Amino acid sequence: MAHAAIRTRPHISLRGWGAPLLFGTAYGIYAQFIARSGGAANFGQLALALASGLVLTGLIYGLVRVQHVLIRELRAGAWGVLVGCAIGFLYSLTQHSVLLSSGIGLTFGVSTTLVMFYLFYMREP
Repeated sequence: MAHAAIRTRPHISLRGWGAPLLFGTAYGIYAQFIARSGGAANFGQLALALASGLVLTGLIYGLVRVQHVLIRELRAGAWGVLVGCAIGFLYSLTQHSVLLSSGIGLTFGVSTTLVMFYLFYMREP
């Protein structure tokens, strides 16, 4: 008698999506607010808000799902890269130079990496 493999779907909880959705929504709204610059809202800004919010939501959710298999240095670096790129992109929406936006993103990324490494180092055995 052939035994069929039982496939189960991975459990996706609302609790696991709560924080990424909150951050992604806030990020998308803020990106749209910056791009609007006090003018009238249009569909391009709505698309920017949806795209940037969805991308950040997916990246945060993915990093939270895989961070337990990463060593603390790599995990801290991943959070630093995520935060640095997100802040650099937001700053680039203000029409400043790419160099300045990259510098702001790098500053926030390095700072986040250092803080996260300290937190991971102090809390793990």
